[in-house]
Amino acid sequence: MRTQEQSDREIQQEAEYSLMASHLLEYLFCPRFIYFENYLDIPQHEEKRFKVQKGRTIHEDKMRVNPQYLRKKLGCIERKKSVYLSSTTTGMRGIVDEILFLNDGTAAPLDYKYAEHKDLTFKNHRYQLTFYGQLIREHFEVPVNRGFIVYTRSRNKFIEVIITDQMYSELDKIISDLLKIIQMGIYPKPTKYKARCPDCCYRNICEKVI
Repeated sequence: MRTQEQSDREIQQEAEYSLMASHLLEYLFCPRFIYFENYLDIPQHEEKRFKVQKGRTIHEDKMRVNPQYLRKKLGCIERKKSVYLSSTTTGMRGIVDEILFLNDGTAAPLDYKYAEHKDLTFKNHRYQLTFYGQLIREHFEVPVNRGFIVYTRSRNKFIEVIITDQMYSELDKIISDLLKIIQMGIYPKPTKYKARCPDCCYRNICEKVI
């Protein structure tokens, strides 16, 4: 079985540029992360980060989690696992953990997270589902108005996320801004959340170091 890292390398080799869900998450963490890693080509050495490594392990073992009763409750009539999708118009590419096809004619992405569920679903998790939703809409030509997350550190808690037209519009803007950074080298503003800076691998070369 191929690993997530191997799949990511294959995806990157298919096009001059690829916008993956990891780029979206990094952009939402801080836009300058994208500038340093993708425009200046400074590696982030993520293999040293415990959460990244553990997250990969969870994704490699995710098939052990099988909340089949929940899928039936949702009206799931078909599911596809580890589906690679790409868009020739936007450069968006990614592997969706699961795609659920529902009896109301819609589809929904399901993603596994090595994280605990809090009272609110974080923005990066919501927009990762939106990212996958856009790829599913383009590839299968079905409506995608919700997605699901399994939080493995909260006893595989199953959460529904509504995906709105406004979220798809916001995703379009994010993709546009990402391309400006990657292709044109536009230096973005940093995150407004300074508490994120100490955990950033680029903190020593960014003037927003705390």
